[in-house]
Amino acid sequence: MIEKIRKIIVLGGGSAGWMTAAALGKVLKNQYCQIQVIESEQIGTVGVGEATIPQIMLYNELIGLDENDFMRRTQATFKLGIQFVDWQKQGSSYFHAFGDVGKNMEGLQFYHYWLKMRALGKAAPLDEYTLSSLACLEQRFMRSMDAGNSPLSNIAYAFHFDAGLFAKYLRELAEQWGVQRTEGEVVEVRQLDNGFIRSLRLADGTEHEADFFIDCSGFRGLLIEQTLKTGYEDWSHWLPCDRAIAVPSATTSEPWPFTRATAQRAGWQWRIPLQHRVGNGHVYCSRFMSEDEATAILLKNLDGEALAEPRPIRFVTGKRKQFWNKNCLAVGLAGGFMEPLESTSLHLVQATISKLFSFFPDRNFAQSDIDEFNRQMHFDYDKIRDFLILHYHATERNDSEFWNYCRTMAVPEELTQKIQQFKANGRIFRFNNEMFSDLSWFEVMLGQGITPQGYHPMADLFPEAELAKRLEGIRSVIRKSVDHMPSHQSFIDLNCKAGKVY
Repeated sequence: MIEKIRKIIVLGGGSAGWMTAAALGKVLKNQYCQIQVIESEQIGTVGVGEATIPQIMLYNELIGLDENDFMRRTQATFKLGIQFVDWQKQGSSYFHAFGDVGKNMEGLQFYHYWLKMRALGKAAPLDEYTLSSLACLEQRFMRSMDAGNSPLSNIAYAFHFDAGLFAKYLRELAEQWGVQRTEGEVVEVRQLDNGFIRSLRLADGTEHEADFFIDCSGFRGLLIEQTLKTGYEDWSHWLPCDRAIAVPSATTSEPWPFTRATAQRAGWQWRIPLQHRVGNGHVYCSRFMSEDEATAILLKNLDGEALAEPRPIRFVTGKRKQFWNKNCLAVGLAGGFMEPLESTSLHLVQATISKLFSFFPDRNFAQSDIDEFNRQMHFDYDKIRDFLILHYHATERNDSEFWNYCRTMAVPEELTQKIQQFKANGRIFRFNNEMFSDLSWFEVMLGQGITPQGYHPMADLFPEAELAKRLEGIRSVIRKSVDHMPSHQSFIDLNCKAGKVY
């Protein structure tokens, strides 16, 4: 017999906490069970300028966000991809762009035809066949329109926004949907005899019970780790960066519709353009660089004046050994940390929320459901981990101890197989709907300097002259489509320009 959940406590606010609470409030409508967020204004969040990937649209649709209102309230800009500078080698640059690359033909991915023609010296740069890449280079943007077979009918995009404003915005929505917020700091976690969490006692002496606890307390994992001793799997031998310095800077130009990741001597620097400022950070490895040196590099490479004191962040890349343990689910940084190189942080939050709805428990907490939930989350984390490792490992850089370590380190076997298969004939296989598609793997492997020795044999079905004509036709369509797009800034001005900071 089902014994339904009567109350859920979400511990911690920030993006993870309020994304979770807003989704629960919207879906459960404050009728199925009570939802309470406990957070303390005294405990800060990691939130900085946040970059996302197109899957965030699924979350926005779930809770019914008005996109223009959301963008105004969070000082957001649009994002068509990520530009990687100096990663393959110093002076190199490429885009990991959202959406399609070229146009598939006869059931075969476009990039095989492009690889064939490039080997013959008869293909233009990949950016010229990729709508999002070309639009990034020219700082253009628009949403999809009804244009038949045109690339303009299917424009994939995401957002850059102020994470603090995003959490505040979601809090307002969640409270409208019946979520209750309690201000306070947890001083004691009380458990039942079976180890399940019973209640949280706050500094003001109040005690709050629930059937189900969602830990959004950040790196410290107050419930999932400090209380339940779940354990953590450390990936720093593969992803050695363990520090970041973050600072906002003044805007000096119109915002570009992409995130920029520039490799540095012992890590990399992010630039995230918002409407009211630019988010910047330097992710680095403390084994190879001091905090003072990392801070100096960051400040030297800002486009505009720093608007605050640089803020240090410490982390260990990895994941909990269980994301769901007993009656506690870890979401966001409490569950694990994947550095922001491919903007997957909020995707993993929403993936956890989505799976929570699929495996939503009753008070019996079926262990078989919890085990399957954990299996699926481990898969998601592991596949994203391998994609991030690729950026560090597939490089020609030998200008520092850090890059020498990354270039020569042993990597997970599945990643080695993926690289070798691509080197042989350009083939890429997406396993079990993993996060990043074959197009993402193609753009990054090629951008990092991995050149296939061959291509799919079926690309020879077209005579060379016909294939050259088809590629030129695709290139022309992409060019005309981008010409039709307004500038990124003018699109924002017309549709979602922010006013004051709320």
